[in-house]
Amino acid sequence: MRKLNSSAYMKEDFPFWIGRTTQGTIDEHGHDFVELVYVVRGRGRHRFDGASYDIHAGDVFIINPGETHAYSVQPGDSMEIVNCLFMPSFIPDSLLRELNVTDAMDYFYVHPFLQRDQRFNHRLNLHGEDADNVLGLLESMLREQGGAGTGFATILRLKLLELLILLSRYYKTIARGASSPSPRQQDRTMTARRLYGYMERNYDKKLTLQSLSELFNISSRHLNRLIRRQYGKSVVDVLHDIRIGRAKRLLLDTDEKVISIAALVGYEDSSFFTRLFQRHVGCSPSRYRTLHDGGELEGGRTS
Repeated sequence: MRKLNSSAYMKEDFPFWIGRTTQGTIDEHGHDFVELVYVVRGRGRHRFDGASYDIHAGDVFIINPGETHAYSVQPGDSMEIVNCLFMPSFIPDSLLRELNVTDAMDYFYVHPFLQRDQRFNHRLNLHGEDADNVLGLLESMLREQGGAGTGFATILRLKLLELLILLSRYYKTIARGASSPSPRQQDRTMTARRLYGYMERNYDKKLTLQSLSELFNISSRHLNRLIRRQYGKSVVDVLHDIRIGRAKRLLLDTDEKVISIAALVGYEDSSFFTRLFQRHVGCSPSRYRTLHDGGELEGGRTS
């Protein structure tokens, strides 16, 4: 399976790229960046996580780092899309705190982390004025990137933030109409999912209960209570689960040493990472790699 790297599309100091293309059939692939897709016109099939879905004009969806997907377009059909590619770091926490918009980012934080059937059977589909607003914003981002005028990097960052808030507004309207729980329960669930989505995308950062509490403007105690009610675990335990899950993929998909993988998933202490992995998985990282490789460690793979 092919894996696309951010270095092929964007610079390290400006991790963003947007393009508009006529999308043909493309084999299953993954990538290390976030991909936001808007279907401008036409139709096709989107394969995600082992299942296929029809997609057509007005559909919006997000593919996260580490997820795999593919497109197929039948002969005689055509499909035009806008791809918006970026690293999570493109929108820094400091900007979210300064603008106080964390709770206005539900489509970005929540929707991509719903169950598969919820993501694509109840996807965000825009039409009329809503579709025009989103396409207009995407087209302005394309022009800004092409012109590369003074301050274009800041403008693109703010336009992406505007796009995600706008999509979240549409998403909330749909979610509100489809949900039956009380508004208070909906708020609790959305906040817990919002936090989970943030940790899923930023697992490699130095995250603490205090920093998350400050970012989401919720007390540490209340944050833990919301997460425990939703996932049955504390914030720290959920973060460990996310990091260990990512480490398992890196062990199988890369030749990185265990000490490097520990750092890549957010642990400065590789010994602590190994003990934690053993406790979660039942074997050491090196043993896990050996077992799932179907043989002995390959040359160059050591811990």
